[in-house]
Amino acid sequence: MRPYLAEYVKGEEAVGVRYIGSKARVAEAIVDLAGELDGGRFVDAFCGTGSVAAVAASRGWPVTLNDALPSAVAMAIGATVGRHNVPFARLGSYAQAIRDLNAVPATPGFLHAQYSPASSATAPVERRYFTEQNAARLDAMRSQIQAWHDAKVLTWLERELLLADLLQAANKVANISGTYGCFLKDWSSTALHDVRVRERTLPPRLTDLKVVVGDVSLVPTTAADTVYLDPPYTKRQYSAYYHVLETIHAGDSPEVGGVTGLRPWKDKASDYCYKTRALGALTSLVANTSARRILLSYSSEGHVPRAQLVDALTETGSVTVHDVKTIGRYRPNAQASAAGRTVNEYVIEIVPHGARIDLAQPLHREEVA
Repeated sequence: MRPYLAEYVKGEEAVGVRYIGSKARVAEAIVDLAGELDGGRFVDAFCGTGSVAAVAASRGWPVTLNDALPSAVAMAIGATVGRHNVPFARLGSYAQAIRDLNAVPATPGFLHAQYSPASSATAPVERRYFTEQNAARLDAMRSQIQAWHDAKVLTWLERELLLADLLQAANKVANISGTYGCFLKDWSSTALHDVRVRERTLPPRLTDLKVVVGDVSLVPTTAADTVYLDPPYTKRQYSAYYHVLETIHAGDSPEVGGVTGLRPWKDKASDYCYKTRALGALTSLVANTSARRILLSYSSEGHVPRAQLVDALTETGSVTVHDVKTIGRYRPNAQASAAGRTVNEYVIEIVPHGARIDLAQPLHREEVA
């Protein structure tokens, strides 16, 4: 059994985005619960930035990624692909593609018009997500990636990797405290740096990777798979909190409004973020998932009390609760920091009725009859 690893900082550096509910700190411990490779796939059905899927891929698991947000899926692809998945044959190399992107001259576009001080011409306030120069460079690099893809110079996976790199670069110079739910009134020192896309170190492998973008209930699974579920468990709607990343990934020009320039997002509102719907949504999802083992991450901060959730899930199979780690609560601002609360993370392991497996040696177990 591998020991707990303090992977949070390392994991954030890998994807370059602070993400609510990130499991980077405990990803190794979660994948430990999946056990050894067994002929099935590791299905990360709410993949976020891919911290857990990246560990599974590093251990040789075939990986399936899914998230409702295309920007999150792109970041998870960046975290899981191997060097041989993305040869960049028509651009010479990955390194050459990064050099070419950084050489693209600034060209003001949608990001410049809506998310830099240039927005003062049309918006109710001057939006300070990016400096004008950085926003114009992000516009130009996003356009270049699309032009390459349209010209069939990039494969789809290569495009998604470059978009993941662009999202990481944007986040490093974003004038925010943590999410895109708001921007800072004054410029942070990092926001004044010049935006630059960086080549990441890709492992020398060909990852067996399948990718889905959409409703978690539609993700294909089989009875041989290990399915990992990390649903939202508070009221925070990811599609609103990361709307700028969604816009960069889409490369579109949506109607935006309000102080923050929020793009339409309610079509991606999650039932798991509502107290009245969360328990039913979770129970239904687990009951209708084909798998040899389901690992469900949840937290003491979640809408559904632990005992109530465990009781409901016992109807779907054999349940074991693993206390994974106590971590610091996500603190995007001074008010949250002052609260100083911690969050108890745990994983509920469900072996569906009829499945026959040897349970993994637990980190800590609480057997449920």
